[in-house]
Amino acid sequence: MIEGECMINNPFLIGLLCFLTVIAVTPLVIRLAIKINAVDEPNQRKVHTKVMPRLGGLSIVIGVGIGFLLSGLFEKQILGITLGALVIILLGFADDIYHLSALKKLIAQAVAGMLVVMSGLIIEIINIPFIGAFEIGYFSYPLTIFWIIAITNAINLIDGLDGLAAGTSSIIVFTIGVMAFLSGKEMIFTISIIIFGSVVGFLLYNFHPAKIFMGDIGALFLGYCIAILSLLGLYKSVTLFSFIVPILLLGVPIFDTAFAIIRRIVNKQSIVKPDKGHLHHRLLKKGLSHRKTVLFIYGMGLMFSATAIILPLTTLRGTIVIILLLVLFLQFLAEKIGLVNERFTPFLNILSKVHQKK
Repeated sequence: MIEGECMINNPFLIGLLCFLTVIAVTPLVIRLAIKINAVDEPNQRKVHTKVMPRLGGLSIVIGVGIGFLLSGLFEKQILGITLGALVIILLGFADDIYHLSALKKLIAQAVAGMLVVMSGLIIEIINIPFIGAFEIGYFSYPLTIFWIIAITNAINLIDGLDGLAAGTSSIIVFTIGVMAFLSGKEMIFTISIIIFGSVVGFLLYNFHPAKIFMGDIGALFLGYCIAILSLLGLYKSVTLFSFIVPILLLGVPIFDTAFAIIRRIVNKQSIVKPDKGHLHHRLLKKGLSHRKTVLFIYGMGLMFSATAIILPLTTLRGTIVIILLLVLFLQFLAEKIGLVNERFTPFLNILSKVHQKK
């Protein structure tokens, strides 16, 4: 890292400063959100019952910005990533105030994705074990943009309970940081520490009972950051199982998003229409308290993170067994809590028939 008067070379100190910055600025952001009417009104789909300020993600953005300056990351060749982040921040800010349409948000996210691929951060090769490496050529551009849009929105979809999106994101970012540290990837590690410190600082205000919501500015920004961190780790060449690792890290939002799509297709609903059937909604419906629901989903996030760390250390056979067991567990959980609907239980029906035969 290039030396400079404002730079700090210790990532842990930078993370601490980001943490303290967010703690200091969040009360000011709460006042700002109320003043400009960036608030979240309760409705039949939402869990909260009173008007809440929803611009809290601005605190995270400020914390990350401070870390960006103190660490010297602004001197790295990441202009495209930075511009993409600014697009996402402006999008989230505008959406928290004016409630933009899904199409406008999608267009802005695509612009952010294009800025990233124009910077050269793309996946060029997919390496499938036993088959070989494939250059995907022009498909690398839409694949990268799709990844950024998908993960950016996946974090936003789980932002339904106090501390849920922030806590889940912090687990993901912390795990990426651990893996980056073990792999000697200094820049990814530093960025992870900066984001982690900022999000944990915000969690002090956002965990149940929350004083402020992160809003779209926070959820979209965190989703974008996680998408970029995973891309930096996968830069240029992707093996089948190294590609599975970031998918595992993002297991909770991907799991919830995948079943949201399945649920809406099975129930003959629009896949973009919001509903009250997400993972946290169903756990609440099954009788878990607000806090226990959030902690349960944190536990799922830790399970995915542990699997992502262990997977590269196992044999091919061990990897297949772990993935199979994980898929079966997730299907069991989805059916048990009625994530699609109460009648959609193909796996439980098979288990019941096997049990009857015994």
